Amino acid sequence: MDINKRIDEIFDELVEIRRDFHKNPELSQNEFRTQKKIIEYLNSWGIGNYVCAETGAVGIIKGKNKGKTVGIRGDIDALPINEKNNVPYSSIAPGVMHACGHDAHAAIVLGIAKIMKELADTEDSINGNVKLFFQPAEETIGGADRMIQEGCMENPKVDYVLGLHVQPYLNTGKVELKYGKLNAATDSINIVLKGKAAHGAYPDKGIDAIVMAGNVITALQSIVSRNTSPINSVVISLGKISGGVKDNIIADEVKITGTLRTLDDETRQYTKDRISNIVNNVAAAFGGEGITTFYEGYKSLINDNEVVALIKENAEKLLGKENVEFKDFPSLGAEDFSYFIDAAKGAFFHLGCGNYVKGITAPIHTEYFDIDEECLKVGVKLQVENIITLLKK
Repeated sequence: MDINKRIDEIFDELVEIRRDFHKNPELSQNEFRTQKKIIEYLNSWGIGNYVCAETGAVGIIKGKNKGKTVGIRGDIDALPINEKNNVPYSSIAPGVMHACGHDAHAAIVLGIAKIMKELADTEDSINGNVKLFFQPAEETIGGADRMIQEGCMENPKVDYVLGLHVQPYLNTGKVELKYGKLNAATDSINIVLKGKAAHGAYPDKGIDAIVMAGNVITALQSIVSRNTSPINSVVISLGKISGGVKDNIIADEVKITGTLRTLDDETRQYTKDRISNIVNNVAAAFGGEGITTFYEGYKSLINDNEVVALIKENAEKLLGKENVEFKDFPSLGAEDFSYFIDAAKGAFFHLGCGNYVKGITAPIHTEYFDIDEECLKVGVKLQVENIITLLKK
């Protein structure tokens, strides 16, 4: 089968699928229509599948020849954003929009599914199996972790896993790769500072939690500037503070919340310990009490260099060397594909979806975001090539 020709032939169908998803977006953990449509497509193509993580789905394509198993992931949830694009496929759900390109990701994985199923059914077939992960709740609770907990990486066990994300800052036809660290781990920070209330006219009778908070906030800045190597990356962002009950009463409690972003487990734990120690000791110095709790978010996403090199080779062959770029620095944004890559060797990369000529330049997570739909074809071609190469290893 001429794979590139076949992908060109199904392109219009992929556009139709993507536009349907875009027009009917669903928020995290509510992707019931999207799930239903995905299962309908898989069933119509004779691809075995099952529900996973309540609103997600897993498809399985088994080759006639024994071999490894490659997983391919496409997230499917939308964002609580009101779309302002004036296009025929604009969202019909008020306040909900596919502003992160997950409609494109799902369409690309469905395109891959169709091609790989046709290859598997040929006389030569494929070596091994392909698992299709249609993942819910990437934008909120981490649907990848839920899918893995429910066994999506087993029976058959996944040897390699691949994922991508559309990016409008890259023109369609380009890809962006990175060896090693790509995305940060995230943790929520919750700080409670406890003092003692008193009349504002007699501050010496109380322990001012607001004064404590001011000193804690200042002291925490030293973790990045003085406790972390300048060539390492840590972000501590305190986004909310609340405390006190009246303007003439010394506050007895202040709450501060924020986020911590780090690129490796050692730095992650060290920074948590420093935050806790500073909060505790600064509060104690003022005669109060400081309590810090952390709520773990996504893990850091660290690509397997061998798989990145394989994608690089395939991308240069299919797209040309001039269209393969490398990201200089990791992103401190989070991506729950990290759970998949923690369970199997794999890599995540960025797929260009922008087009300055067509005016498609709006960033992700904005009300004017859209894609140049030619990127669907590029994504399917490259990922099919990547899967075939991995199955031959």
